[in-house]
Amino acid sequence: MTEPIPVLEQRPRWRDTVSALRAHNYRLYLLGQVFANTGGWMARIAIDWLVLELTGNVALVGLAVTLQFAPTLLLGPWAGVISDRFRRHSVLIATQSVGTIANAVLAVLVLTGAIAAWHVFVVAGVTGVSMAIDGPSRSAFVAEMVGTHRLRNAISINATIFHLGGLLGPAISGVLIVLVGSGVSIAINAGTSLVAVLALVLMRRHELIAVARTPAAPGQIREALRYLVRKPTILWPMVVLASVAIFGMNLPVLFTAAANEGYHTGAAGYGLYSSLAAVGAFIGAILSTRRRALRLRAIVGAAILYGVVTMLAGVAPIVLVFLGALVGIGITRVTFATGAESLTQLSTNLAIRGRIMSFYLMTVVGGQALGGVLMGAIAESFGPTVAFVVAGGVPALTATTVAIVLARRGRLGLTFALPWRGRFVRIVPRAI
Repeated sequence: MTEPIPVLEQRPRWRDTVSALRAHNYRLYLLGQVFANTGGWMARIAIDWLVLELTGNVALVGLAVTLQFAPTLLLGPWAGVISDRFRRHSVLIATQSVGTIANAVLAVLVLTGAIAAWHVFVVAGVTGVSMAIDGPSRSAFVAEMVGTHRLRNAISINATIFHLGGLLGPAISGVLIVLVGSGVSIAINAGTSLVAVLALVLMRRHELIAVARTPAAPGQIREALRYLVRKPTILWPMVVLASVAIFGMNLPVLFTAAANEGYHTGAAGYGLYSSLAAVGAFIGAILSTRRRALRLRAIVGAAILYGVVTMLAGVAPIVLVFLGALVGIGITRVTFATGAESLTQLSTNLAIRGRIMSFYLMTVVGGQALGGVLMGAIAESFGPTVAFVVAGGVPALTATTVAIVLARRGRLGLTFALPWRGRFVRIVPRAI
């Protein structure tokens, strides 16, 4: 059985916006993540640039990225089984330690001048495997630190920290690469990863919520798949998430096309577009901490709104509308993503949550991998306007279809009222 999804009677007070921080272990965890996320973003930029310096081949840069994310697709279901079978706290210490050591070795090789391209690929593969095993346990472990009643708040705070790292990390790394080279950024990442390991080690284990471990048995992945399909609050967010991941989570491709062909702003424009979307994502993450209720229809609605704003960016008549739409893209995408992850976790029994979150992460990573190629081809063949319209239109259409299916199954209908009479649109049961 899963616990009831908490619904607040009124919007949280501002002092409750970070209520998850009242948990000692989560405070430690978040401190580690502030460092690890910023360092991780720094290393991503530095490693990509390092491969380009060593090989002069952009395709090999793509290979390094693939080696970091492909293991999540290949090992995802088994990583979920590991998460449910072993103590997640111990799994995270092990995977984070492997990542720390691998990055430290890479930093030493770069700083001593002994680096070769194959070293980078090996480290990328090792960290990719550790990330694949780490992901489901990290997602499910949040509930063990804060409990169900603070889980939504913690997920929103995590998103805030992630996007804050996305704002700071690349900027810091770019400056360091110019001044002292890639090795320093990679070394800093090793140090920040060590901080995250220490934060995990220093946790009060007796304050973690006890979770019954799942004993080894055949068919555990099939069991999780059946569980996923039978729960509408997991299945439908996952369906919409797949659409958003494939078409809408490859913003660098869209921004590159807009900078080169749409508005002809070059690298400076690309940086501006990325920053505006990141600012929007940061705002969206903060707003998510203020969410009063968590309902499937609200998540579907957020996906529709995201699609509409993305299409607006594609057909924007002037550049100011385009720039404003980029902030909107960041806000709506993060609002959808935090809601979808929260509902998925809260709808899942703790004993099987690792396996369910492995499918969730596989959907995100697999969708981005497929979408990068697909959206790149669309942008190259038809231009940025069509690419933005497709990136928003397909998720909006998918979410609208899901909304119609849910309305028919739940015998729900829409009523309209004058704005001054209260809510303009309401969802109500239909008369039989």
